[in-house]
Order: sequence, then structure tokens, then C-alpha cells
Amino acid sequence: MFVLDTNVVSELRKVRADRADPNVAVWSATVDASELFVSAITIMELETGVLQIERRDPVQGAALKAWLDGRVLPEFTERILPIDTAVAQRCARLHVPDRRSERDALIAATALVHGMTVVTRNVAGFVETGVSVVNPWDAPKSLCELALPTGVRFDQQQR
Repeated sequence: MFVLDTNVVSELRKVRADRADPNVAVWSATVDASELFVSAITIMELETGVLQIERRDPVQGAALKAWLDGRVLPEFTERILPIDTAVAQRCARLHVPDRRSERDALIAATALVHGMTVVTRNVAGFVETGVSVVNPWDAPKSLCELALPTGVRFDQQQR
């Protein structure tokens, strides 16, 4: 089971238009959608990004808002992991003795509490937390050759 970082969800949006990194597209095609989760922090980061884009480019902002509300949130309705007491306490332990990014620490703590792997391009932000990390941008070529057509896509409506 996997917790997707914001950069992965954003990259998966590009799959249908063939603009996604090929390794990320292949990785997503080899993983069953039911194994993919997001932290409430990822939802917050996506919403913040949409709001920022809406301020400078209303048309692009509206398109991203429609994607977030119409594709991402419905896809993850039952797979958004909250920041609860166990996650908050685990996150606090990740900050001692070394402070780290609050958001990355909360995502790492969420994955640790639930026994999951973080999927991110930002490996450096997670490696010292002790959480298992996968960087789909670095997928081996052999994985690319084994791509299955059963993956998840956030660029189209799931059925």
C-alpha cells in the first residue's frame, strides 16, 4: 500500500496527454488503484496550489479545480488518510532531534502509522524518517517493459 506525495498526484494528471514522465506513467500502470492512498496533507497542498493558480490565471485555475473536485477527490473518497492523534504523535517524534518540513513529516508519519510506503520524487525529504520510499521517476527499465494496462489515472473519470 502506498501514500502518494503531491508531486506524484500532479504528475499522474499528465498521463492521458502523454506529458507525464514515462517512468511515472509505467509505475502507475503497474499498481492497483485500491493500493493508493493520499494524506489529508496532500489534499491541502493540491487545494493550495489550485487557489494560487486561480489568482493569477482564472482559466487554468478553474480547470485544475475541476480536476481536483471531479477526479482526485472522488477517486480517493475512501482513501484519504487523516491527521489523527497517532499521526500527530509520530510526526512530533520525527522532529526530535532534527527539525524537518512539517508537511513532509506529516506525510511520512501517516505512512509509518499505517505501514505504507511513500511515493515521491522528493526522496531526500523522507529518507531520514525511516519510512519506505519509492521514486517512480527512477523506475528501472525492466519495470517499463512489464507495464500492465490496469493502473490508475487521474486524468479521466474512473469507472
